[in-house]
Amino acid sequence: MNRFITSFLQVIFTVNTTVITWLISYIGLDQAYWIATGWSLLGGVAFYGVTSAIIQARFFNKQGISRKEYRYIKGNLKEAKRKIYRLNKALISIRHIPSWKQRLDLVRMTRKIYSITKKEPKRFYRAEKFFFSHLDSAVELAEKYVFLSSQPKRNNELDQALSETRRTLESITETVEQDLYYLISNDIDQLHFELDVAKHTLKKNKDSKIIDESRKLK
Repeated sequence: MNRFITSFLQVIFTVNTTVITWLISYIGLDQAYWIATGWSLLGGVAFYGVTSAIIQARFFNKQGISRKEYRYIKGNLKEAKRKIYRLNKALISIRHIPSWKQRLDLVRMTRKIYSITKKEPKRFYRAEKFFFSHLDSAVELAEKYVFLSSQPKRNNELDQALSETRRTLESITETVEQDLYYLISNDIDQLHFELDVAKHTLKKNKDSKIIDESRKLK
């Protein structure tokens, strides 16, 4: 179930539990107003805490990771989000028109890797090279390019450095594309398997239909 829907339902049920507890305490048990209110708040907090623990346990079980692993991954994703913001800002600042599409692809792929991993934290381990190496290299190169290109005076040495930086960014873009492909490679393999099964089923049904029609003709 969508996490937003789950959270929304949790809040609704918590509010209902709080109200029901207050009605039982105040009307059913004839408690004083403030005492009934206190019990209802305690009941709501307890219900929310228990359901949160259950939801988290189910989430960790589904993802195949522990709470400790999730905290570790969440921390790295938080850091990666800041780096991706810096990368996007730098890439957009580059005024080299011919490399615009390549830079746009790099922006899209880094965001895609981040969003996939945030949604399914267990995939983090398949993208460690991206988060711990390739992303850092991309940020450093992009920011360095922006710094060099902003210099008021240009010479052959500076132009050569800028050209080399662009080529390296192109190589990193290809590397990040491989990171993205590796991240979703299991899904691609699973899709191929399901396609093979579907084709086999269709062929089997078709052959069965042909045999049935042949029998009817006899």
